[in-house]
Amino acid sequence: MNDLEKYFRENKTNLIDKWIHYFGIYDRHFSRFRNKPVVIVEIGVFHGGSLKMWKNYFGKEAKIYGIDINPKCKAFEEENITIFIGSQSDRKFLKEFVKSIPPIDVLIDDGGHTMEQQIVSYEELFDQIKDDGVYLCEDLHTSYWIAYGGGYKGRGTFIEYSKNFIDYLNAYHSTQRALKVNNFTKSVDSLHYYDSLLVIEKKKRGEPYSESTGEFQYEDAPIKQNSIERSKLICLIAINKVLQFFRLPGFILK
Repeated sequence: MNDLEKYFRENKTNLIDKWIHYFGIYDRHFSRFRNKPVVIVEIGVFHGGSLKMWKNYFGKEAKIYGIDINPKCKAFEEENITIFIGSQSDRKFLKEFVKSIPPIDVLIDDGGHTMEQQIVSYEELFDQIKDDGVYLCEDLHTSYWIAYGGGYKGRGTFIEYSKNFIDYLNAYHSTQRALKVNNFTKSVDSLHYYDSLLVIEKKKRGEPYSESTGEFQYEDAPIKQNSIERSKLICLIAINKVLQFFRLPGFILK
């Protein structure tokens, strides 16, 4: 049992409501920030229990900021815990919020869990995360709940929206204009999908490259994927350009 779950189990003060498997995930991605002067943001204050938990976990040097739409949550402020009242789907509010706090090390979206709230919060706050920081969105199972705007394979769910991140992460390898390197490609090191949770680890990176060492051990060593015979490659590119023009599926040369 890690320190977060221990705090949760022993908690007798403000209410905390969490899926139990989250605690191991939190500790896996957040432990490196402990006892450092970090900035933590949690969307969704609820009864204030998790803010106290983060304060205990990250240590005395951490500055904790909470966002909630309920004005009653302002009462949970204390030393190193500051609470802002507003809606996470209000872009104007979020723009003003980021002006009021330092750059963010860790952001936890545990807010209202609707599709609009999760997507708007990501779009307005992700770029405010420091290099080497973490963006965590939880309770992604609402992407499958109709009442929250979700539905399996439904357009506009956060799950479907976030699947684009996989493409962005790999965009350095794309040879098609439809997928180009963007800021996400250059600033994200890894994506971690768990049951109901997505963790995005930020880290500046350039175009990846490969190297070889050692010697071939037999004459007909297989040709590497990125070394397809030039004539076939030129043919493949030409065919796919025509298919793209007519918006038809791409063609893979065997």
